[in-house]
Amino acid sequence: MNCGQTDKGETAMKTAVTVKEISLAIKSYVILDHISMECEAGRIYGLIGRNGSGKTMLMKAIAGFVRPDSGEIEVFGKRIGRDVDYAPDTGVIIETPGFIGYYSGYKNLRLLADINHRVGDERIREVMTLAGLDPDMKKSVRKYSLGMRQRLGLAQAIMEDPKLLILDEPFNGLDNEGVLDMRKSLLGLKEKGTTILLASHSKEDIGVLCDSVFEMDEGRIRVPDGAAEYSIEKESKPMQI
Repeated sequence: MNCGQTDKGETAMKTAVTVKEISLAIKSYVILDHISMECEAGRIYGLIGRNGSGKTMLMKAIAGFVRPDSGEIEVFGKRIGRDVDYAPDTGVIIETPGFIGYYSGYKNLRLLADINHRVGDERIREVMTLAGLDPDMKKSVRKYSLGMRQRLGLAQAIMEDPKLLILDEPFNGLDNEGVLDMRKSLLGLKEKGTTILLASHSKEDIGVLCDSVFEMDEGRIRVPDGAAEYSIEKESKPMQI
């Protein structure tokens, strides 16, 4: 899903995402507890933590899919829920990507592209190929493997050339070749200036891809001793893809 487009004058902004003291509770259960974080443009940020730590809900809040009870979220200078409903210029994969099962991958992307009329057939074919899918394949999406669905999810997320990607476990279901392809794609997008926030349980994926890591625990950003505020800078090492 692509959540919209920023104005042309905003492309040079240094800060992509600012989260200020957001909290969210469902009934008596606290999901997010005074979360603050900042993501600079053109970097890859990892989001780690146990299942139930709040990673997916934080991503949904940043995308604009859920509204926190308090606090503020800005994406490229736009306040979510005030200036805009959803994060502008943002591609999203959260949980299992949903598509129309009886259509091909290409047909699904064509239908999504028709909503905003920002991309044509050439771009659809380009992103499918980049994601490791054959745009001419007639197989319906309901016959796709989980890995193929993840590849198609990446294709739809990057189709409209967003400046921010929010990816929740994008490597699920991918074989080794698929993981390597996905890493190369994400690093290539970073080189073009895309900001990426991704959640993964794989330490290797986080270590290879991410410039900084936010660790969540029980709805909070964990701050280890000696770390920069709210973030854990990874050690400098050669990237292996």
